[in-house]
Amino acid sequence: MASREITYSVRVEFGDCDPARIVWFPNFFRWIDAASRHFFVECGVPPWHELAKSHGIIGTPLVDTHAKFIKTASYGDTLHIHASIAEWRGKSFVQRYRVTRDNPRGGSDLIMECDEVRIFAAQREGDVPGIRAVVAPEEIRRLCE
Repeated sequence: MASREITYSVRVEFGDCDPARIVWFPNFFRWIDAASRHFFVECGVPPWHELAKSHGIIGTPLVDTHAKFIKTASYGDTLHIHASIAEWRGKSFVQRYRVTRDNPRGGSDLIMECDEVRIFAAQREGDVPGIRAVVAPEEIRRLCE
């Protein structure tokens, strides 16, 4: 079943760029991380602090990422980060992002594509500190479709 697609927009500021006036690449990952949480909020998933109480879920940490940079972006650009769930797995999921910029001639330019593997995380049980992956609750999957 296809996932919803949510768009999160960000305006590139001067401080987001390197001396060549190109967005410094780690900023894309910061914005994508924000787009990930925004995706769940827009789908109606409760905040993590509420899910921690109801389901023991404390967030969706990243476990793998693959990015392809296609065009550059600079300050003054407004970037649109299109986020969706490409695949649900047992205890993980693939979140897909397409970063675009409006083109003055109409349409949009693809700036970056990224797939991330994330998990739904809960606190590890017992005396061992850390987190563990848990199966995504069915009600969250339904909200995201």
